[in-house]
Amino acid sequence: MGHVSHFATLEFSQPRDFCMPETDRWLSDYGSSHSNICFPGLYWVAVPVLVVGVVSLLWSLPVPAEFAAISPVLNWGSTFLMVTVVYYFIISVSLAIGMLPFVLGITVLVVWLDRSIYPMPWLAAGLIFAGIAGLYAGQYANGGARAVLRDIQLMMIAPVWVLSILYRRLGIPY
Repeated sequence: MGHVSHFATLEFSQPRDFCMPETDRWLSDYGSSHSNICFPGLYWVAVPVLVVGVVSLLWSLPVPAEFAAISPVLNWGSTFLMVTVVYYFIISVSLAIGMLPFVLGITVLVVWLDRSIYPMPWLAAGLIFAGIAGLYAGQYANGGARAVLRDIQLMMIAPVWVLSILYRRLGIPY
């Protein structure tokens, strides 16, 4: 009975304080590993290209019939985007709201690619390859392939990180 967990001592009157350390940790971790990018223009184009490629690849995977019965756009790619938005709302409501246009833009672009005359898996593979090549060029000085693997893990944090910089400059709390 003498042991009191850390969770029991948290105050829930300010839910933002409960989530902020996680937000700050992710953003500072991402920021510190991206202070020495070799080709910033190429690198910052490569991140959304990789995101579109991964979502496109997930979009092209076969889905259960139950998914199609609910909606023609309910698939693994749209599910990934929905889970990402939920995660954004968990770490910061204001950043999540700011990310909605980005996620909507990714969705519109992937739907457009899906309706093109080219096979979606091949488009996705090309985008993923281009994205990884851009990440590698940008992270060459920071450890090359190892840094790229870390970037792939954090690819959905990159847009939030950029938005957090904009929010800081505009004085918008997150």
